[in-house]
Amino acid sequence: MDLEEASALERAHLLSLYRPIRMPMVIVRGEGARLWDSEGKEYLDFVSGGRAVTGLGHCHPRVVSAICAQAQRLLHVSNDFYSEPQLLLARRLSGLFGGGRCFLCNSGTEANEAAIKLARKHGFKTAGPEKHEVVSALKSFHGRTFGALAATGQPKYHQGFQPMPPGFIHVRFNDVDALGNAVGKRTCAVLLEPILGESGVYPATREYLAAARELCDAHGAALIFDEVQTGLGRTGRMFAYQHYDIRPDVITLAKALGGGLPIGAMIAAEPVAGAFEPGDHASTFGGSALPAAAALAVLDAIEDEGLVANAAHVGERMAQGLERVREKSTLVSEVRARGLMIAVDLAEARAAQVKEACVRRGLLINTVGDRMLRLLPPLVLSLEQADRGLQLLAQALSEAEKG
Repeated sequence: MDLEEASALERAHLLSLYRPIRMPMVIVRGEGARLWDSEGKEYLDFVSGGRAVTGLGHCHPRVVSAICAQAQRLLHVSNDFYSEPQLLLARRLSGLFGGGRCFLCNSGTEANEAAIKLARKHGFKTAGPEKHEVVSALKSFHGRTFGALAATGQPKYHQGFQPMPPGFIHVRFNDVDALGNAVGKRTCAVLLEPILGESGVYPATREYLAAARELCDAHGAALIFDEVQTGLGRTGRMFAYQHYDIRPDVITLAKALGGGLPIGAMIAAEPVAGAFEPGDHASTFGGSALPAAAALAVLDAIEDEGLVANAAHVGERMAQGLERVREKSTLVSEVRARGLMIAVDLAEARAAQVKEACVRRGLLINTVGDRMLRLLPPLVLSLEQADRGLQLLAQALSEAEKG
């Protein structure tokens, strides 16, 4: 299928939701940090499949093998039954979190919805219906279903869908005073990304997250960390909250967890976990055998192949390389990086131009608005691939700089 045929089929049969952001290519094959389109052109993938999903790269052998083996035994049974992959995955995730119980679902949005519901039920059980408010940050992103959307602190995503569900308060990120003024006896949860991802890789300060922990403890609220993008090694630690040594009550995961298959998870520690009772929440496909088996293979690969350490090492190399580019460029104004989660701010509105120049050179990157580039390479990225990608990006920046 060529690009013209793909575009025609989209226009005829898909809702017009993705056309403005689609790259001009039909991807047909992937391996590691590389992709190939229908014309045979090879790309170095610095977006992990587009949205930080293929954290192990494309078609990692251990994940493919686990999927094939599981597909021959059992694809799916609902939660009316036990299945071994689901239970083993729950035990594995609980162990990584340091204890807790899991809800398995199909996406990060669903994981955040579950976390919001759990926090509200915990607030209801401990203090009654008045304890229902959720405090989250401006510039955050938690998903597109109504609860997660209401928690998202970006009004542009609310336009046309008002009224939003009530009970959500947004405060400035990294503003300790604003957080303190917002959290009170009505607060059931503080929901934060340890590093703002979708809006441009802005790390929380330790002071901010410590204040969130102290406020939640003081007011009997749940501290929820959305690690849908930051979790599972991307920042150079298994979870981003480990950079701060501040443990939440609830963590949400998705994206890289399934190695390319849709799966999400919410992990909650006691006493918050005990708020849910049978029938309070559910998912028909949540924890299904096939994606659960893939997720177990993902976790095996991350640990056995040292990919968390690789993300830290290669990410540092990329951050240093981008700083050298910034020193020589009038277009690059700032670089922010934590592991393989990197943002490059531009002094002029030329992000789309840089992205297009990268695509022509065989490098895939992401943009945020018209003045920011975002890089989310897979954890398997080698130093050689990192250096090659930075070379291509530097060329694209130089082209854009010259206009």
